[in-house]
Amino acid sequence: MASHIVGYPRMGPKRELKFALESFWDKKSSAEDLQKVAADLRSAIWKQMADAGIKYIPSNTFSYYDQVLDATSMLGAVPPRYGWNGGEIRFDTYFSMARGNASVPAMEMTKWFDTNYHFIVPELGPDVNFSYASHKAVDEYKEAKSHGVDTVPVLVGPVSYLLLSKPAKGVEKTFSLLSLLPKILPIYKEVISELKAAGASWIQFDEPTLVLDLDSHQLQAFTAAYADLESALSGLNVLIETYFADLTTEAYKTLVGLKGVTAYGLDLVRGTQTIDLVKAGFPEGKYLFAGVVDGRNIWANDLASSLSTLQQLEDIVGKDKLVVSTSCSLLHTAVDLVNETKLDDEIKSWLAFAAQKVVEVNALAKALAGQKDEAFFAANAAAQASRKSSPRVTNEAVQKAAAALKGSDHRRATNVSARLDAQQKKLNLPVLPTTTIGSFPQTLELRRVRREFKANKISEDNYIKAIKEEIKKIVDLQEELDIDVLVHGEPERNDMVEYFGEQLSGFAFTVNGWVQSYGSRCVKPPIIYGDVSRPKPMTVFWSSTAQSMTQRPMKGMLTGPVTILNWSFVRNDQPRFETCYQIALAIKDEVEDLEKAGINVIQIDEAALREGLPLRNSEHAFYLKWAVHSFRITNCGVQDTTQIHTHMCYSNFNDIIHSIIDMDADVITIENSRSDEKLLSVFREGVKYGAGIGPGVYDIHSPRIPSTEEIADRINKMLAVLETNILWVNPDCGLKTRKYAEVKPALNNMVAAAKLLRTQLASAK
Repeated sequence: MASHIVGYPRMGPKRELKFALESFWDKKSSAEDLQKVAADLRSAIWKQMADAGIKYIPSNTFSYYDQVLDATSMLGAVPPRYGWNGGEIRFDTYFSMARGNASVPAMEMTKWFDTNYHFIVPELGPDVNFSYASHKAVDEYKEAKSHGVDTVPVLVGPVSYLLLSKPAKGVEKTFSLLSLLPKILPIYKEVISELKAAGASWIQFDEPTLVLDLDSHQLQAFTAAYADLESALSGLNVLIETYFADLTTEAYKTLVGLKGVTAYGLDLVRGTQTIDLVKAGFPEGKYLFAGVVDGRNIWANDLASSLSTLQQLEDIVGKDKLVVSTSCSLLHTAVDLVNETKLDDEIKSWLAFAAQKVVEVNALAKALAGQKDEAFFAANAAAQASRKSSPRVTNEAVQKAAAALKGSDHRRATNVSARLDAQQKKLNLPVLPTTTIGSFPQTLELRRVRREFKANKISEDNYIKAIKEEIKKIVDLQEELDIDVLVHGEPERNDMVEYFGEQLSGFAFTVNGWVQSYGSRCVKPPIIYGDVSRPKPMTVFWSSTAQSMTQRPMKGMLTGPVTILNWSFVRNDQPRFETCYQIALAIKDEVEDLEKAGINVIQIDEAALREGLPLRNSEHAFYLKWAVHSFRITNCGVQDTTQIHTHMCYSNFNDIIHSIIDMDADVITIENSRSDEKLLSVFREGVKYGAGIGPGVYDIHSPRIPSTEEIADRINKMLAVLETNILWVNPDCGLKTRKYAEVKPALNNMVAAAKLLRTQLASAK
């Protein structure tokens, strides 16, 4: 019985690639140094899978930034602003597209389906001259072969690539991206030809858009694309991989009807109903790559249950045609549980990271083949039973409080217009008030202080003294820049979710459980294993300390319940909304304590609310109802004069704008600049927004410093569709990933732009 892994984490068990990338970007190391680190990581990954007994090992899933940008490079679809003149795409062009450079901005970045991973959105139009410009897929296949590993090269499928793209600036929004299929398929054929010549016997096309709600025209594009590729693919085994949700009946019919295709990869963890489609009919002689091991969470697989599912499938597709696989790439989970030295043994026994999931896949494949490892299965069954019965998972008081939420929508008593009037009387802010999103740069010295405090190398008194000094610097800088509503900069926090999770019950934490978010940015999601509550205040001390340093309003900074949920590894033994309501009650306690401490502006970030939106339209309403309700629970008890902010970033918000309005926040700051001000179009189309709103005026994920004129131009575009009295001026997101050499001039230009516009507005009256 064969086994397969869809994809594997790239950063390395100790984030080796992250540090190599940042060293290269900072010009502290060479391209050769970066390539050496990457090659060593790839070699270790291939060896690990081969040693574990995996038959179908992927290649070309490694990336220096993201796999969609790799596909853009392969197709030579470089926007003209980057000055690329043909030939093999090198690091300078590749990273300029991803991060921008001194003269041009980066391409848009958005969330990869409903995950916290991001991809660089291709910018396409009728005039793009596609060409085979990156041989990475072939090079990595040959590289693996030189290590004695015959891999399955993985490509982003041609139809999904186009469906995930957007019309370039200046191209009509109605332009059919799928009309470009005839232009990109010849390049796919070149890649296929080279892979065949190099000795590849299998090829994997990732076509995850098949799980979306597609119309007949879009589904027909898959049929047309693979019919066109059929002769080029002759002699190869072809796997079409889908993941993240169920397939519709129409999509399933399209998938199994594709010409030249040997095998179909299905997510049977999130696609729980897809198995019914397989039972209703599966094409004879084809392979089913059954994704029964969860690639998006860290819980150990219930091996007995998975084996039962596989045995049912074996009866349908045939013993020699069933391949055990992960539900999706393991990119979305942590790397190796072996590196976790501080998790207690009970919780550790409940978990499986990427390395352990590879072992699970192979154990299931061997069990199906009649070589069941009885001891391994028995240990797994014991861990499953332990998790179900452990008293640390359940808190009856929390469950009772969450159950009592039913029957109320938890809205503030006064409408937002009246609240804004009351808040303005108290805060006395200028027109176009300026603020930032929360975090300020995390310097090496600051990281050292936090690290030494965690390691008990400095005392709590010395730690508090150092953090207070950092807050004072940040407050003084904002006053010097003349920002209106200040933040304390979050110097005590390494990560916005981890910080809160460490202070809430029901959470566990890893030492090296890093997961890539984008580029070199890694996050360490907390593990929610039990019922959630807040034992004591979490941020009141630091917010009060910061407020005592200034007469200007100081924002209390919290992470919202939906974002904590979506950016954690969440327990899978109860519905997600029940866990979210528990978190909401904990944050509500914190909001009310901040208000009592004299904090008049409180930001409750919901950066990931859109990210959690299910992929299928039929499931949107239920998710948005409980997600928005959870946010309202957090602040329903505050006074009218307390201003509630929220923040959202890097997603397509236009389709949920009415739910955003329904959150009933007083002010929302929201990503706007990197997505070509896509957000503003919703207001041009007539949506009325009465609360305060701050569409980001510059992209903080790029080192580029925007000019005063550029920012003023952005603000003017906003003023064309939004009322002056509700518009705020702020960056797209927090500043923790930037350097002060970038932050100071950028914020200075932002404030100067706001003042320039205030003067112009005053003179126009």
